[in-house]
Amino acid sequence: MFLAVATCVLVPAYTIRWHLGPLPTTILENAILLTFAAFVLESIRESVRPIWHTRVTLPALAFLIAGAISVFVAPDHRAAAGLYRAYFVEPIGFGLVLVNAVTTPRRALLIAVGLALGSVVAGLANSAVVVNALLHHAYDVVQTPPVVIYNTANAVALYLVPLVAFAGAVMLHWPGRIERTVAGAFVAVGVVCVLLSFSRGGYLALAAVAIGLALSHRFRWLLLGAGVVAAAGLLIVPVLRRRIETEINFSDPHNTLVGRSHLWDAALQMLRDHPIFGAGLSGFATAIAPYWNATHPDRFTYPHNIVLNFWTETGLLGVVAFAAILGATFARAWRGWRNSDVYWRTVHLGVLLALLAVVVHGLVDVPYFKNDLSLEFWALLSLTFAVGAGSLSSAHAAAATQTSSPSKTAAP
Repeated sequence: MFLAVATCVLVPAYTIRWHLGPLPTTILENAILLTFAAFVLESIRESVRPIWHTRVTLPALAFLIAGAISVFVAPDHRAAAGLYRAYFVEPIGFGLVLVNAVTTPRRALLIAVGLALGSVVAGLANSAVVVNALLHHAYDVVQTPPVVIYNTANAVALYLVPLVAFAGAVMLHWPGRIERTVAGAFVAVGVVCVLLSFSRGGYLALAAVAIGLALSHRFRWLLLGAGVVAAAGLLIVPVLRRRIETEINFSDPHNTLVGRSHLWDAALQMLRDHPIFGAGLSGFATAIAPYWNATHPDRFTYPHNIVLNFWTETGLLGVVAFAAILGATFARAWRGWRNSDVYWRTVHLGVLLALLAVVVHGLVDVPYFKNDLSLEFWALLSLTFAVGAGSLSSAHAAAATQTSSPSKTAAP
């Protein structure tokens, strides 16, 4: 469990890269492999057969198959194989470890804490750069924000908002005061970092999460009212108001939706010619070239829409498989939120809202195809399918334990 938590802390360290012989690698990849190796050795030593069959297993296998096919479809097989390893095999393998290792809600909380610690480092570092640029009048907020660690400021919001969602669930619903206080502190820091990323997709996802959190609480109308007041207060801040105004002014050349709509149109034209397999992993930039304005300053590697992203990268099979993964996880988390004890209810709600953030932000961005985002996705998803995350209440679970012996191979 220690290695799993350490891996979560090190997620942003995927940006530190080197080569082992001819093979590129990262700190994050080595942490994943070390964790998986420890899991295998421990399972062999204790003669325990790992749980692997859950409601998401078949969609995950289909997703792996779609990714493998996309390696062969891609114009650059070597680059595609690297992405397949980083975005498919390693995060899914890590999720499998967590399904078996997370046996209590506190262990689930530890995984979330590990992810949060890594995100705080990345978020605060990026915020410091942005604040320094604003203070020295070196940054116009309608332009792309300055960054550190990540390549784009949007990447900060893509990683942070799902964790803010999980922490928000803990802040509102976890029984322990210390845990609620720590979660509240992280929510405050995370929200500030997302605001300073100036990611408009991040703002949209954050609003969806805030609404979901409010609706989950008995004081929902009070919380919704407070959220409206907070949003109105933020719009008074000149730099935030100016950033938002660009999205409601369709004649503004910095309007993201106008640029996105042109990109989506070009992607759909390309997909009409490659409808089954798409462009393959790492193949979008090459495949889109005949359909994209050759004088356009941007050369996108993804179409920046969750459906088009998976369609172009993994074909129709990948789209269907990922939709099935989301559907199974949403259903499982919803049942857990409705039926589990108070601790696991909080975990299930956190996963539910985190995936909501992924989907909402994914309407205008790329919420999966990065080393950190793919691992975060499978780590959070695994918490709702973990061996300890039963859907029975504590009293019912205790009764069931007394009347029957637990099975090590039952699907959660």
